[in-house]
Amino acid sequence: MPQKIALERPILPEFVNFPICLAPMVGLSHVSLRQLVRHYLPEGARTIWPTEMLNSRRLPHERLGQTPETFRSREDADIVPQILGNHPDEIKKSVTKLEEWGIAGVDINMGCPVKKALKHNYGVALMGDPEYAADVVKMAKNSTSKPVSVKLRVGTQNDENFLVQFAQGLQSAGADWITLHPRTAEQKRRGKADWNQIRKLRQELSIPVIGNGDVQTSEDAKRLLEETQCDMVMVGRALTARPWLLWQLGEDWGWPAPQGREEQKAPRTAEEEGREFGLAQVLFLKSLMQFYPESLGLRRFRFFVTNSHQWLEFGHSYFKCIQKATTYEEMLMAVETFFAQSKRMSQRTDLRY
Repeated sequence: MPQKIALERPILPEFVNFPICLAPMVGLSHVSLRQLVRHYLPEGARTIWPTEMLNSRRLPHERLGQTPETFRSREDADIVPQILGNHPDEIKKSVTKLEEWGIAGVDINMGCPVKKALKHNYGVALMGDPEYAADVVKMAKNSTSKPVSVKLRVGTQNDENFLVQFAQGLQSAGADWITLHPRTAEQKRRGKADWNQIRKLRQELSIPVIGNGDVQTSEDAKRLLEETQCDMVMVGRALTARPWLLWQLGEDWGWPAPQGREEQKAPRTAEEEGREFGLAQVLFLKSLMQFYPESLGLRRFRFFVTNSHQWLEFGHSYFKCIQKATTYEEMLMAVETFFAQSKRMSQRTDLRY
């Protein structure tokens, strides 16, 4: 029987039984990346599915399902959209509209460190006002019957006591779980994620805690679970390069192979992963072809490769070879031609995720 790893504190129990999930990422966590990662999810496993970050100022005026950030597939009934905002009326309207659209829960971004978010007191800026941050959670909880979670950083300073008190305030306000990326706002993606902060938060809260940061391999994910006792692990850009990480972990934990791959083993060697990388690029591109107009889909594919090629040995050659394509057909031919010869993947890059 498959093992239910690290789910002592249930998160969306009707939807989730597998402790690894994709992170919400601007320009990446859209319908096509969700489809790609689902392809590698072990048979019978269920997890959290994010969206890109959605702005609560625009959301009430948009037609959900018809904007590039909200395109969805038939499998996307269980998504947990992430919203960015701080205005009571905008949050209420956004959350209400999302629930009517059909979601499993709502995630509030309190971790985005970019200047645009800070300018409007969004994202990690909310951590500068713990009382108001708790009020934001209450606003969302009062506007939906669905669970509400929060994704945050350690704050503007590396202060463990502040982080615990801040998170306890969110818990008291009704947050159903918290995801922690243990870097400061100033660090952004630099430096090393302080997993001890995740462990400490898990000890001090009664709600589930999801750990995020510096996971590039299946061994990293297992180590984060073991060292921090977090309830789930959230993986960001590494899943653009290694979406079969879920397959590797499922195999290690006794889960069946993904649907359609029943007779196969998860890729493990540099050569096996290099072959799978090429297959994944084609799967992702074909999904874009299904959902996105050509010009937009090609931009999204290039942005995807900008992130994923870092793990491919001589990935800069791949990145260069796709730049001239002006149609989906040309792009598909460029990808298939490049991967006609065997390639190798690196275990990790110098980037921190």
